[in-house]
Amino acid sequence: MSVRVLGLVFAGTATAARREMVEFLRDTLGLTPAPDGGVEADLFELPDGSRFAVASPGGMGDTRRSIGFFVADLDAAVATLRAAGVEVDEPAQSDRHRYVHFRAPDGELYELVEERPG
Repeated sequence: MSVRVLGLVFAGTATAARREMVEFLRDTLGLTPAPDGGVEADLFELPDGSRFAVASPGGMGDTRRSIGFFVADLDAAVATLRAAGVEVDEPAQSDRHRYVHFRAPDGELYELVEERPG
């Protein structure tokens, strides 16, 4: 069995130039700020509903870049990854999403993300 990925929901960067990146994304690229309680980053909503996050160094864990794959059933996806021997953290949540980090064969951290009801 494999995880059913529905799309990309999230991308992020962790940088010492957080303030400058936030200003660039808002003022130059025209992205819309999209605060989300429980997230230690500045979030921006893109027209397709995906989000881009800007965090401080270490704000996204042991990575400077992050990609979040959208899934319908986070618990089933976690079970599938673990059954395949993939290192997976415990699920966490923000006001809008449940998510989990995992380390892929390239050694980088990625996320699986599902929408929370309501």
